[in-house]
Amino acid sequence: MGKEKKEERLAREILDEIGGGENIQSFTHCMTRVRLNLKDDEKANIKELKEKDGVMGVVEDDTLQIVVGPGTVNKVSDHITNITGIQMGEELDVNEDDLASMKKGEIKEKNNTPFKNLLRKIGGIFIPLIPGIVGSGIINGTAGFLNNSGVDTSLTWMQILIVLGGSIFSYLAIMVGWNTAKEFGGTPVLGGIAGIITMNPALADITIFGNDLAPGYGGLIGAMFAAWLMVLFEKQFRKVVPNTVDIIFTPLLTILVVGFLTLVVVQPFAGILSTGITAGINAVLSLGGALGSAIAGALLSGFFLPLVMLGLHHGLTPIHMELINSLGSTALLPILAMAGASQVGAAIAIFVKTRNKRLRNVIKGGLPTGFLGIGEPLIYGVTLPLGRPFITACLGASFGGAFQAVVGTASSGIGLSGIPLIPLIVDNKFLLYALGLLIAYIAGFIFTYFFGFKEEMADNLN
Repeated sequence: MGKEKKEERLAREILDEIGGGENIQSFTHCMTRVRLNLKDDEKANIKELKEKDGVMGVVEDDTLQIVVGPGTVNKVSDHITNITGIQMGEELDVNEDDLASMKKGEIKEKNNTPFKNLLRKIGGIFIPLIPGIVGSGIINGTAGFLNNSGVDTSLTWMQILIVLGGSIFSYLAIMVGWNTAKEFGGTPVLGGIAGIITMNPALADITIFGNDLAPGYGGLIGAMFAAWLMVLFEKQFRKVVPNTVDIIFTPLLTILVVGFLTLVVVQPFAGILSTGITAGINAVLSLGGALGSAIAGALLSGFFLPLVMLGLHHGLTPIHMELINSLGSTALLPILAMAGASQVGAAIAIFVKTRNKRLRNVIKGGLPTGFLGIGEPLIYGVTLPLGRPFITACLGASFGGAFQAVVGTASSGIGLSGIPLIPLIVDNKFLLYALGLLIAYIAGFIFTYFFGFKEEMADNLN
């Protein structure tokens, strides 16, 4: 009960500092952050928000992102709904004439680049899918581990595990299509149909213009493109179709036109693109032998934390999924996972050196989730506010990433990192991945202990 009261208090304090529930246009959450789209950004007291007990960090982007940690974010979001009556994902009407829209536009102009917007859109597509991908991935990884240990896959309980773990990955294109249409302002079911078209087994029996069609060709990239086209054509048809017959002819024409374009244009193009992505990543990780792999792994892991800091790392999800679809595993994820591991090492180094009670308490609260591969609490609560430890954590990550690239670890699923990723590592390289984790922990600790932290840094936080 006490814990629940604490989360309700945090929800009320967040609302107090953002101008109340009446200032919320829409909100949602991911694994660690409450994401608020405010009517008037000027009403948000960012400094006071950062100082609230339970707030680990605040990111000002196209949405206001308040980091409160895994588990807590679900309860805080529920309390926001209970207090305000606003459902997650609900878009409220707003009269722009009543807002400080000019200033709001200036604030968001800085972050309104095509590349960052694309990553945000992709993140919006995949973030809602992460809980299902994580849960199914663990089941899948466990089944794979048992199979590698000699358990017979024809046993009924093993068959059930394989079905439970693999179902989302078999039909992920449908959910990706649904979320794509929703993200771009179209009818979700039409996006879902786009995903179904790309993976329909009946495609294997069809030849168009001398080309044999293939179910799943183009992967999730094809499903996203097709769903985006559904939105584009749906909006155009809706402009010309009379209201009286809109419900009949708009979806009919959209499915017919986009369905055909998906088969003759989208899938071939997406197939080339997805093949190029997987081939390019494999080439980068194998360029120049072991030394080239080490350099590539070091750079990828060393520069990954800034993406996490900006909340743009979810934009890489389609790349992981294409690698899994094409090769059965993603070698990129274990490399990037070293960034979070090094954060853990850096935080431990600071904990050992500092006598600042507040900082030590923040580290104690963030370390368990850090070991579980969720780095935001330590990023926003510890290393980023201190400054230099964030850089030394990035340096430590490069050592772990270099090792993972050289030994060639890969994961059969996504959504996890840190210790929980171990069961998903393929080719029985569990111990090698764990050794890479240890290297990242140690490197982050050493760099931060000797070069990244001085006690006066902690004093400046108070």
